[in-house]
Amino acid sequence: MTCVVTGSTGFVGRALIERLSAEGRPLRPIVRRPADAVHASSHVIDAPWSQADWGTALRGASAVVHLAARVHVMNEHAADPLAAFRDVNATGTLRLARQAAEAGVRRFVFVSSIKVNGEHTVAGSPFRASDAPRPEDPYGISKREAEDGLRALAAASGMEVAIVRPPLVYGPGVKANFAALMRAVQPGRPRPFGAATPNPRAPCPPLSPPPARPRRPPPR
Repeated sequence: MTCVVTGSTGFVGRALIERLSAEGRPLRPIVRRPADAVHASSHVIDAPWSQADWGTALRGASAVVHLAARVHVMNEHAADPLAAFRDVNATGTLRLARQAAEAGVRRFVFVSSIKVNGEHTVAGSPFRASDAPRPEDPYGISKREAEDGLRALAAASGMEVAIVRPPLVYGPGVKANFAALMRAVQPGRPRPFGAATPNPRAPCPPLSPPPARPRRPPPR
C-alpha cells in the first residue's frame, strides 16, 4: 500500500524517498510545485496546510510520514510568530491527520522535535521520552500542540500514530547549523567546546560485549 510523504524535498525527506524507492515501496511524495517533483509519483499540494484538501493525495494510502513543517526562522517577519507556527505545525498537521483517518490510513508518523522537551537539561538528567513537555519557543510549542492533538485523534479514530522527537539530524549533504560546525572545525584549530553547557539526550542501550576469544596455547 502507498506511503504518503510530506516534506519530501527537505533533507530528511529526500533521504526517506531514496530509501523507500530503493526498497521498491509504493510512495506518494507531496510537493508544492510540479518543478519540485522528487519522484515519478509526486503529488502537488499548493494550498496552505491549514486549508489543504488531501483527498486525492491520500487515496489508497496505508501510511503517512509527515515531515513538512514551519521550522526555525533566522529573520522572523511574522507579526505573531506563534500564530504562524501554529497555522502550519499544529492546525495544518491535524487537518492532514483527520483527513488521513477518514481515508482509512492505518499509520501516521509525525516527526516532531526534541524542542518539545525543552531547551536545556539538568546536570546528570538527559532528555527522555517520559519527560513532561517543556517547550519554550513558538516552534516547540506548536509541535507540542500537534502531538497532543494527534494523540486525541488516535484515541478517537483508531489510527496508529507514531511521534518522533529527533535532535539535530545529519548525514551526507547536510546544511545549516551542522554544516557550519563542520566548517568551523576543518582548519584543525582548537575550539572552546569545553566551556559549552552539556545538553545530553538519553543514552542508547549498552551493546553486548563481544564474545571472548579462546586463548591459544603458548608456543613451545
